[in-house]
Amino acid sequence: MFIQRKFPNTRLRRLRRNNNLINLVSETNLTKDDLIQPIFVKENFDGEEEIESMPNIYRYGINQALNEIEDIIKSGINSLAIFPVIDSENKDHKGSQATKTNNFISKSIKEIKRQFPDLVLIADVALDPYTDHGHDGIIVNGDVDNDETNKILIEQSLILADAGADIIAPSDMMDGRIGLIREALESQNFKNTILLSYAAKFSSKFYGPFRDAVGSSSNLGESSKSSYQMSLKNKQEALHEVALDINEGADIVMVKPAMPYLDIIHSIKDSFQIPTFAYQVSGEYSMLKLSISKGWLDSGVMLESLIGIKRAGADAILTYAAKEISKEIQNK
Repeated sequence: MFIQRKFPNTRLRRLRRNNNLINLVSETNLTKDDLIQPIFVKENFDGEEEIESMPNIYRYGINQALNEIEDIIKSGINSLAIFPVIDSENKDHKGSQATKTNNFISKSIKEIKRQFPDLVLIADVALDPYTDHGHDGIIVNGDVDNDETNKILIEQSLILADAGADIIAPSDMMDGRIGLIREALESQNFKNTILLSYAAKFSSKFYGPFRDAVGSSSNLGESSKSSYQMSLKNKQEALHEVALDINEGADIVMVKPAMPYLDIIHSIKDSFQIPTFAYQVSGEYSMLKLSISKGWLDSGVMLESLIGIKRAGADAILTYAAKEISKEIQNK
């Protein structure tokens, strides 16, 4: 309950007189430990190549990726989300490369964990980087088949856990996959592998640059993922999705995208008190970076956007600006 007091006894500006006072009474603080850096590792590639639609973000061969990860850690970031960029000739209708033992991404995870054992490594579980149609699952009779896809996701999860991923992150939005993956992890003695569920992943227009980055955009074409990703119009459905995934064994839940869905982040955290992550996705990042580069927005807008996501209730944020913002925070 707020105590009603009248001016001039109450002057809220007293606490805004300088930055030290403002920081002293801050309700929300963003630290380097709240940030997770995504990274793209490209198969059969050496060096780095810039992603045109994502300013200052690159695809790396594994050797260069290790150098970049070292720099990320030096910036203060201790958590990383890895995404594979698969050769087009290795993609097929069923995403077969995703379930091959000791495949490209498994080898990459092993090498990363060998060199940086304390790094928290999040591995994406989805088939869209591996399929020649760009969808997150197996297509049967013109539609993504939920149950057939789940069988593949279980295999993929076990391979990633065996490679050493600390956190397995199913981002596909198939019904029931969290419970099935959790059961499989338990039965194969991966009891300590954390499940981060993309529980509220919306069918958003903000994913375009990411699809360019992993090479699924051209494969997907004009096809839509709206039959499995959530409608942007629904909030209660997001809470329903989260409740199901928690009951199935999710340790952490994710909201994706972040900025257009701050109300969803807040409601999930308020309703379930479970660790709640948010993904500031490629489109969010790129539109801010482009506006900054054009001088349309001040560079501080990136930090402001992340504080807004944290204030909404996110415990951690995946953002392509993690390394940059971590350095900015520590230099203040």
